Amino acid sequence: MKSRRLLITLCAVAMLAILGYLWLAPAALKTAPDIGLMTLDGKELQLASLHGRPVLVTFWATTCNSCVSEIPHLIELYDELAPQGLEIVAIAMDYDPPNRVLALRKARNIPYPIALDIQADAAVAFGNVRLTPTSFLIAPDGGITHQRTGTMNMAAVRRDILAMLASTRTDPATASP
Repeated sequence: MKSRRLLITLCAVAMLAILGYLWLAPAALKTAPDIGLMTLDGKELQLASLHGRPVLVTFWATTCNSCVSEIPHLIELYDELAPQGLEIVAIAMDYDPPNRVLALRKARNIPYPIALDIQADAAVAFGNVRLTPTSFLIAPDGGITHQRTGTMNMAAVRRDILAMLASTRTDPATASP
């Protein structure tokens, strides 16, 4: 009898966990939304203006340990591949105080653009992102090829980006003007 109750309890907990994940996970998108972002430097960044190159969009928060631990890997990726055409755009969640985002950027010397999503417009446009880190790899044609909630497999992401960069050098249809 006890084992049956335990089994029922475990099944109920598993079901709640699955439903919770499905509710919190962003909706699967096929193409990147055409959104405008305001960077910490006060520049307007239209995601569509990056068409023709691979873009890694990552939603993060200063209070997210996994997000902060990914920063050195993202900086390394950016330093290596930005000269070849990669763009990384970090989007701070709406609940993240701007002064903390600015302080972390300065402390970590983050070279890629960081946008504040004060009204959560970007999070909604990307399928209602609620969990961090959540990342989207956007191909040069605007299609989302990789979406991940949680820490990224940087080796796999790097491999995918290198393949995209190689194809943009050989395919004039995807090369930026």
